[in-house]
Amino acid sequence: MTSTKYIIGRGELLTYPIAAPGGGGDKAYPYSLQESKARLRPKIAKTIDVLLSLPDAACPFDIAVAEVTLHPTFIAKSFFPAAFLRKAGLASVGSKTVRVSPEKDLRKKKKTEESDTTRLFVAGARDSFSALPDLLDSLRIGSTEAIQFSEIEDFAAYQAEEKMRGMGNYEGQYFEVGLHLLPDASEESIRSPFFQYAKSLGFQLYEKFSFRAGNMFFVPVKGEKHAVADLAKFSMLRVIRPVPKLRSHVPVVRTNSIRTPFITPVAQPLSSEPRVAILDGGIPDVSIISPWVNRSFASDATAASVPNYVDHGLAVTSAYLFGPIAPGSQAERPFSYVDHHRVLDAVSDTEPPMELYRTLGHIEDILLSHQYEFINLSLGPALPIEDTEVHAWTSVIDERLSDGNTFMTVAAGNNGQNDVASGNARIQVPSDCVNAVAVGAADRTGSNWNRASYSAMGPGRAPGIKKPDLVAFGGSASEYFHVAGADLTPNAIPNQGTSFSAPYVLRTAVGVRAVLGADVHPLTIKALLVHSADAHPTSAAHEIGWGKAAEDLNKIIICSDGMARIIYQGSLVPGKYLRAPVPLPKGTIKGKVKLTATFCYASPTDPQDSAAYTKAGLGITFRPHSQKFAHDEAENPKSRTFFPQSEFKTEAELRNDLGKWETVLHASDSLLGTSLHEATFDIHYNAREGGMNAKDAQSIRYALVLTIEAPKHTDIYDEIMAANDVLVSLQPTVSVPIRS
Repeated sequence: MTSTKYIIGRGELLTYPIAAPGGGGDKAYPYSLQESKARLRPKIAKTIDVLLSLPDAACPFDIAVAEVTLHPTFIAKSFFPAAFLRKAGLASVGSKTVRVSPEKDLRKKKKTEESDTTRLFVAGARDSFSALPDLLDSLRIGSTEAIQFSEIEDFAAYQAEEKMRGMGNYEGQYFEVGLHLLPDASEESIRSPFFQYAKSLGFQLYEKFSFRAGNMFFVPVKGEKHAVADLAKFSMLRVIRPVPKLRSHVPVVRTNSIRTPFITPVAQPLSSEPRVAILDGGIPDVSIISPWVNRSFASDATAASVPNYVDHGLAVTSAYLFGPIAPGSQAERPFSYVDHHRVLDAVSDTEPPMELYRTLGHIEDILLSHQYEFINLSLGPALPIEDTEVHAWTSVIDERLSDGNTFMTVAAGNNGQNDVASGNARIQVPSDCVNAVAVGAADRTGSNWNRASYSAMGPGRAPGIKKPDLVAFGGSASEYFHVAGADLTPNAIPNQGTSFSAPYVLRTAVGVRAVLGADVHPLTIKALLVHSADAHPTSAAHEIGWGKAAEDLNKIIICSDGMARIIYQGSLVPGKYLRAPVPLPKGTIKGKVKLTATFCYASPTDPQDSAAYTKAGLGITFRPHSQKFAHDEAENPKSRTFFPQSEFKTEAELRNDLGKWETVLHASDSLLGTSLHEATFDIHYNAREGGMNAKDAQSIRYALVLTIEAPKHTDIYDEIMAANDVLVSLQPTVSVPIRS
């Protein structure tokens, strides 16, 4: 009998650093210096007039903010106009992505078209803006400042009406404000003048609910809607919008629905090692799930529980412990114990809409404690994401997850049946976190599945286009997701929602950790789930992300005949190149080979720079054959397109595809076995900050999963192991559960 072949570990021991390849040629510019001066001088004059007309109280220390839009050819970090801004006495305080039709376009297009580009928010004293015309006169052809000035497509004041979002028919009085902070200046230098200005307009500020994320400061305010336009004149104000409500936590199917008996598991959890938490509305003091709940906490012990929130918390925790319960059958054995943190309570019900910020504070405290490897969050603001701004919830959570040590699932939202064209069906905050796993819902278990109609859709905001990351069974009218009820006898209640698909994915992730042990890092588990997901043959990526998460652990951790799966877990040094060899047999592989690769990394973020949100990016080059070169003088073997971004030449085009700033890359390629010889992936870690080259970037953690499939080479697993003696088969630390 053939022994079971488990995934192969220690791929990182095969890697080694390499020298950087040679650079490209000179860059062509659409505008000469004289053309740029002629184009932009009147726009700069208009900007100065607008900024000088602002109330003095709205310009702390006489600082104003303008918008500098870069030509789409020059949005890579190497083209950031740092020298020009420094010469002008201006500083970038943020950015966003916009679409423009440049007056000239030198890229390979038949005509000038709309393209993504970066719009910088630049701050400086109004005197500095007033001095710009004289600065233009002093620019000389060939100087760095002149070259960078020629990269600018547009120049304008950042006006109040651009800062106001989602006002529409809103008649409430609660608004959230995002403020830019100045580089190398204290938070107080902007916060205090804004508070004074806001109070002068009659606004009440809720300072205890304020948050700082990166160089953004978020604070909720209360005031009259007619005064918002004046408040938005404050120069360092980035965005103001109505405070959203928290998503509804009333179960989709009421708890008085038909209950059906089930049998609770007899065995203890598969492993006691994984540290897992559910952040939700609380659970009953005693319930059917109590034997598997390690501890239950209340973020605010002085507040009472709310029945609807407790029902939701119980259902979500049940979904994690057992997955979907089959009525009349025994529930699946839990993979681990779990802690439940009640972050919603009676005060949440009595303080709307401030519960949004209070709840985020509870969540941040738990993340800051670094107690858990695995966390689920099935709540958040009832707010679809937008492309130009990053919400406080997303900013705070991403920042706390940026070390890559926590696997966190976030429910994508149940708004998928809303209007698509308006954006109201898009994933909801904070499922746009690049360091978390956003989970949508599939309508059934097994292979004959589709996106559940209620499941929120992508795309996400670039970077982070592929959202939701995954879908999993979340229930539907044709097949409900049954969860444990609050009765003290085992009864299952039908339900549906992404609130349940998210902890179901977390259950699978913890299952991998429980079986393979602590040697498999949470970031690697994220890569494994993406790698093994079932991509629907007809559904668009913006509906299901990378696909439906595997429901059977064996699909993730076991290699069948003619297949080998290898994991790499390591760190990357900014600016350096790492070569990752593809483990192959010593001889030629028989027949055709399918190579599948998934790269995953955790990234620090810049919330003020939605156009450059992730501060880390990977440039990856696949070289299939070490003896084949593009030309005689080539230093490195010939590359072959693997990940889609290799087909594009400008970063603007990358943002419409899988760009190098995406934290997950996944693709497959089919080749003849004879075309593979000492194949490698060359990995380059790019680091940026504020959209420009980073000065003091830190190393980041990465995970790579490779699967080599060669149906005609049935012994490929054993031959790879024999040819690469540093690799090991990752044997289970516990008995692998057999799925019925």
